[in-house]
Amino acid sequence: MMTRQNNECARMLKDIGIISFVMVELNLYLDTHPQDQEAMEYFQHYRRMYNRMVADFSERFYPLNISTATDTQQWNWALAPMPWEGGF
Repeated sequence: MMTRQNNECARMLKDIGIISFVMVELNLYLDTHPQDQEAMEYFQHYRRMYNRMVADFSERFYPLNISTATDTQQWNWALAPMPWEGGF
């Protein structure tokens, strides 16, 4: 049974995944159109959004990358559930 916290965790991970996908697509576009200033502004916007979302997620649940694991007072990098343990 999914708890409210699990639902929120899943929703946040899904949103982070969507923003990550957008950034990869913009990255690929910018590789072939490096002078497109509007695309670069979009990329910077989504990069800031992604960083904020990852920091928020890491604060509420567990770190998603090593840089957010070291922002806390305790070492909680290994506390996230593994996929085979029902993790997201």
